[in-house]
Amino acid sequence: MKNIKRLIALAMVAAMIVTMAAGCGTQPTSSSEPASTPSSEPASTPAPEVTDFSGETPRNETFYLAGWIFQKPNDFNPMSANSANSFATHSDTSPQIMWECLFAYNFLDGSLQPKLATEYTWNEDQTVMTVKLNPAAHWNDGTPFTADDVVYTFDTHVKYSTADGLNYAQYIENFEKVDDNTVKINAKLDANGQSINPLCVMEYLPRIYMMQKAYLEKVEADCAGDAEKIKTAVFEDAPTTAPYWVVFYSDQKHVLMRDDNYWGQDASMYGSLPTPKYVVTNIYKDNEAKAVALKAGEIDEVELYYANVQTLWEDDGLPIATYDSEPPYGVATQMPTLWFNLNKPGLDNVNVRKAIAWAIDYDKILSNAMTNQAPSFRDYPRSILNPTPGERALLDEAAIKDVAYEGNDIEGAKKLLDDAGIVDTDGDGIRELNGQNLSFKAECPNGWSDWQAAIEMVAEAGKNIGIDIQTYYPERAVQVQDYSTGTFDIIMQYSASAAISSPWKRGMSLMSSTYNDLSTNLMGNYGHYSNARVDEILALIPHETDQAKLKEYYTELSRIYLEDVPSLSLMYRPQSWFIVNEQVWTGFQQQGDGDNIPPDLSAGFDAFWNLELVNP
Repeated sequence: MKNIKRLIALAMVAAMIVTMAAGCGTQPTSSSEPASTPSSEPASTPAPEVTDFSGETPRNETFYLAGWIFQKPNDFNPMSANSANSFATHSDTSPQIMWECLFAYNFLDGSLQPKLATEYTWNEDQTVMTVKLNPAAHWNDGTPFTADDVVYTFDTHVKYSTADGLNYAQYIENFEKVDDNTVKINAKLDANGQSINPLCVMEYLPRIYMMQKAYLEKVEADCAGDAEKIKTAVFEDAPTTAPYWVVFYSDQKHVLMRDDNYWGQDASMYGSLPTPKYVVTNIYKDNEAKAVALKAGEIDEVELYYANVQTLWEDDGLPIATYDSEPPYGVATQMPTLWFNLNKPGLDNVNVRKAIAWAIDYDKILSNAMTNQAPSFRDYPRSILNPTPGERALLDEAAIKDVAYEGNDIEGAKKLLDDAGIVDTDGDGIRELNGQNLSFKAECPNGWSDWQAAIEMVAEAGKNIGIDIQTYYPERAVQVQDYSTGTFDIIMQYSASAAISSPWKRGMSLMSSTYNDLSTNLMGNYGHYSNARVDEILALIPHETDQAKLKEYYTELSRIYLEDVPSLSLMYRPQSWFIVNEQVWTGFQQQGDGDNIPPDLSAGFDAFWNLELVNP
């Protein structure tokens, strides 16, 4: 946003927008669905009252968001396992646009920021957490948000065995009302009276959406207590505390309207309403269609990987920006990982895994697959920690320097294999181990272009050192089936991203043997690695509060990970790709602005209060 060319482009567009329409693209229509075209009115035209949300909403009141909704949502139910609705589905950084959590997680500094709750405190032994609620908070039906709602939300998840209920019941015994604005979270204890996992208790705070007790009781009655019906109820009429709620949805678009009685305008929270009255997500057929709409000004913010994104402002002169105007343009919090199936002959040998890891050209992956939209492993040497300041503070880089390989070491990888006696004896160009060719299939989802480019470079590395690695690109559903059931040789999949419980959570996903006996594993350690010392450290970390000791633990885990290579990170990557077009709206969060607002829809949703029209 500091780029001069973009500032010039923005000024030009601001002048032109007085006489031109801000949005001019259209979406395909069917006989049963209306057009989802952004309004073509100039932004300065007074907005008419909208009564038919299947049509257009005024452009000067509408924020177009893309990359979060991909089809007509099935429901708006936070208990649903198949909502097809990212605004109602929790994640490590749960969007706070339709539902709210007690806190929001800020991955820039690793903090929890108040939402429905104002503060939390542990007792001395971390067995009981006290949470204070904001007394100003209320539901959009006007009723107060109270401790009863917090308690009943947890109880309902547990009672009907939702995914969240099954997960957090392992770590939380119960929620207890102290008064209308105070709850206690009683941690589940082990045989020694110690909290099983304080980090997982904390994780509940920014992750789980609060639901209204009275409404949940109504749904239970309507569904006669049937768990499956309750978990798949649509929740179209559910009260919410959030600033927006759905007024229309189809297979073409999703329309949210601001609640002008939103509690967050209280002085104890934001002191005002978010700027846009409507938030609309048009549903595009693919990323190319999103890119076209972004460049045309039909999208204000998009979650989209765009190769060589800087050309949009440097070459095309468009008023388009990213979180940072310089490489890597965003904040890398994820580490897409190449998992080896340790049950496969050949891949069960550490020398084979290590040779592949050494031979891969990670700089080439960064430049070709990522177009430099992430930091390099030279900038942030590989470990189990991401590049954010909060996580890197927990690593002694000097202590792992000798094992933190940089890649593209073809000769070193060849020598490693030769010294281990893993050689090509029949002259076919492929090394053998125990009489079998080292030949494997490496996969990632079809259509994930940056990942496919990375897999191609993995195959190239194998060829360079005498290991046959064939590429395979199934549809995403097939790839999920493969990694979750262990039916793969080499597979690319996410490890745990930034969260209040990371980097411990990432250590679990990369190395914990806890998941090895699961018949269907969606949690991590897909290659079935096992190490007793690793499991011991992972059990200690959630109870440790001394930062120096935590640094020792994470450094030791990283060293073991780099020595054993059960998997390897191919790249750093943003958790959310963040590209904005400032043709209509400006005031987006940016690196160095001092606001500490991340580029996401959790703590980053606060940027909606800073938005201003380019042409009021």
